[in-house]
Amino acid sequence: MKLQIVKDSKGKDTGVFIPFEDWIAIKQIYPEIEIADQELSQWEKDLIDQRLEKIKNDPKSLKAGQELIEELKK
Repeated sequence: MKLQIVKDSKGKDTGVFIPFEDWIAIKQIYPEIEIADQELSQWEKDLIDQRLEKIKNDPKSLKAGQELIEELKK
């Protein structure tokens, strides 16, 4: 996959260009990706805010992804 980073006039990364063929392949693996740009509902935003506040107040409560996956398998 040959990605291209899109930059603004100040050189700051602002986006990524994915070749169309690669985008089709990604959508086949992750069909739910099409809904990624939809607006979150208020309850989802509230839940995210609550979780971020908890992490801010107790950073040690944040677990590594692999650790979380292992815990979920139990």
